[in-house]
Amino acid sequence: MPYIYNTPADQAAMLAAIGVGSLEELFASIPEDYRLRRALDLPPALGELELTAHMAALAAANSSPHDTVSFLGGGSYDHFIPAVVDYVASRGEFYTSYTPYQPEVAQGNLQAMFEYQTLICQLTGMEVSNQSLYDGGSAATEGVLMALAATGRRRVVVGESVHPEYRRTLETYLKDLDAKLVTIGTPEGTIAPKDLAAAVDEHTACVLLQQPNFFGALEEAEPLVKIAHDAGALAVVAFDPISLGVLKRPGDYGADIVVAEGQSLGTPMQFGGPYLGIMACREKFVRRLPGRIAGETVDRRGKRCYVLTLQTREQHIRREKATSNICTNQGLFALRAAVYLAVIGPKGLRRVAELCAQKTAYARERLSVGGRLRPAFKAPTFKEFVLRDSSGNVDELIGDALAEGIFAGVPLGQWYPQLADCLLVCVTEKRTKAEIDALTSTVAKKPPAKPTEVARHA
Repeated sequence: MPYIYNTPADQAAMLAAIGVGSLEELFASIPEDYRLRRALDLPPALGELELTAHMAALAAANSSPHDTVSFLGGGSYDHFIPAVVDYVASRGEFYTSYTPYQPEVAQGNLQAMFEYQTLICQLTGMEVSNQSLYDGGSAATEGVLMALAATGRRRVVVGESVHPEYRRTLETYLKDLDAKLVTIGTPEGTIAPKDLAAAVDEHTACVLLQQPNFFGALEEAEPLVKIAHDAGALAVVAFDPISLGVLKRPGDYGADIVVAEGQSLGTPMQFGGPYLGIMACREKFVRRLPGRIAGETVDRRGKRCYVLTLQTREQHIRREKATSNICTNQGLFALRAAVYLAVIGPKGLRRVAELCAQKTAYARERLSVGGRLRPAFKAPTFKEFVLRDSSGNVDELIGDALAEGIFAGVPLGQWYPQLADCLLVCVTEKRTKAEIDALTSTVAKKPPAKPTEVARHA
């Protein structure tokens, strides 16, 4: 057990070693108003047996998709994960190894990176992929920063239908940069091409759109990308990896940079993270691509091997001139994504996407029967859709469903005040007809609002 320095003599010795005369002097930079002048209010220490029981009781207070039927979405999804994903990812050579930037990374890890990159390029129709980024929000932001650097322009246009947390992350990054963020309203749930055309100009570096968007609605992606290109801007597209089982790949309709949250590819919901940021681009932007890139080559004996390539872009070599300050890559979750994609293959991915689409259509129809709920938008959807509650009490609906062991969906009022009476519902391939019908029955227990109330919440 390590020695704990907690005696006055120990403290004095440490203070002397760093050239400080007292604890007060050490904390002199902290304003008086922010200093705690009392002991911490902590309960007495527990023994291991008591502590284990206490922690188990705290954990039992949580509800998860393991014990509750989940219709939650908005970036974190309850998809089926084949057992082989856990088996491979938990092997010691992957699970316990940290993969630093140096070229001496183990060949097995480098090959895993290379295979992941290959799969992401095949999935998206792009030419180059990194491995990888923190999550969908950081990936979207890094994509925009790439566009700013590549074009030299300082204006960014984003639709309100892009994930609000992605937009908030982007706003934080751009706040102290010489860049202007322009947000297009989406009252019909998608970006209107005419509104985008009016928003882009010769100063626009990129347009950021999401397909399917945060509401689950399908954007008119090809016209939107063309509008961006006609203005000399780049198109940054955030996509749902599962949706590419049935939707056109972003690379096939002209996207320049693509980003995604990779959680749906073999990673559990995990109460919100850690997750995986996916990023790929056209080859002409490869030197501006952040994160690690594994390449294939041959050793001095002519045998195939793998290396980290284009490392002069990175912060461990160029520091202030690096493409980004990203210093880890969620490698274990990228491995999970690679195993997932390799296991289910193109046909399996298509089948998963078809099941999501079919079950979503059934749920949207069933939940709209009875008058209390109705679709908020007319656009076609994939896996998620928005319902407006005529009673105006979304929280009550969520509470009633939770009492029946169901996560009904995500309330949208926390991000969109105009959608305070709306619920985002997600239906993955795991949801059954019985589960969808159970949610429908829960909703039907309360009658719809009177006509005057419907009008008030419309």
